Amino acid sequence: MPADTPLILASSSASRRALLDRLRIPYLAHSPDIDETPRSDETPKALVHRLALSKAQAVADEYPHHCIIGSDQVAIFENDILGKPLSEEKACANLRRFSGQRVTFLTGLALIDTRRQQHQVHVEPFEVVFRRLSEDEIRYYVTQEQPLNSAGSFRMEGLGIALFESLEGQDPNALIGLPLIALCRMLRQAGINPLDASTFAP
Repeated sequence: MPADTPLILASSSASRRALLDRLRIPYLAHSPDIDETPRSDETPKALVHRLALSKAQAVADEYPHHCIIGSDQVAIFENDILGKPLSEEKACANLRRFSGQRVTFLTGLALIDTRRQQHQVHVEPFEVVFRRLSEDEIRYYVTQEQPLNSAGSFRMEGLGIALFESLEGQDPNALIGLPLIALCRMLRQAGINPLDASTFAP
């Protein structure tokens, strides 16, 4: 990828940056400023599709010769759309509901190529089955990891793995916030191949 057309990650998430770092592609991170409030009668899939694209679009004007990644995630349980808990009590309440249950996560992924005025959007589903959790386990987990800004009230990349009975989906990275298999596919379509050294030649 030429030096004058770097990759942009439209996110302030340290978890998403850590995932993108694994691809060893030069990039810049730029936090978008958008309203993430769900619209009336908006389906979970439509919501994450819209927010992922909106995050990338929010910084697109500042990067006219770039590829911009946007991503967003929600948890779905008993027809409720669950975003970030934002408080310990809400996180604990969510985990009590999830105990012994199956929860679906949807992660929206968008890639805008401002060089070609093209965009791609993908929604990655993933399901987790939670163990039956005691109140002490729930409290301990939330106190230790403070998953207040994580959809579903857990961080899968840390102690959160101890919450689960099983995981079901194509890409566990989606649970952390960035489905890398789908992202690599989208990047290749935009002419950026993580496995092609010439892609990054100056």
